[in-house]
Amino acid sequence: MKKLIFGIAALAIFAGCASKDVKEQAPASVEERKPSGPAPGAEVKPKPPTPPVVTPVVRKPVVGNPLNEPGNILSKRSVFFDYDSVAIKDEFKPLVTAHAEYLKQNRSAKIVIQGNTDERGSREYNLALGQSRADSVKQMMLLLGVQEAQIESVSFGEEKPQATGTDENAYSQNRRDDIVYSVEK
Repeated sequence: MKKLIFGIAALAIFAGCASKDVKEQAPASVEERKPSGPAPGAEVKPKPPTPPVVTPVVRKPVVGNPLNEPGNILSKRSVFFDYDSVAIKDEFKPLVTAHAEYLKQNRSAKIVIQGNTDERGSREYNLALGQSRADSVKQMMLLLGVQEAQIESVSFGEEKPQATGTDENAYSQNRRDDIVYSVEK
């Protein structure tokens, strides 16, 4: 009988230890308790595709005039040309395009494109070259959809140099068009 009591006591101790281990384990989730695969004879329905997660784009409100924001491409207003050329360089096409887009969105805005040259060449030649440069930027903007009434093109020839000097660095700074916005009153 002592052996029976001792055996029952030992069983009780082992049972207590076993239940302690079960309590410390994390309970099985509902997913873990489900049998894997469909039940025999059950109809298998395909899951509908999960739609992609789309996060909305948060745009900062425009504060001030984009024409005057230093980081904005619209704050740049000069298009530079090669010697004796009226062709707009590829590097300045995004600038001209940005100003054209601004003008299309702001139909009351008007600009004057001021054509400039370096001092080499006669006065008459430089006035004609400056006008041709201003007209080439105007033509690109018109092709991009700007209204002709919004653009005026003029030439200053060599009369408004940006840099003084007689070296290529000064000359290259003076071969330019300046885009000047006017305020309609």
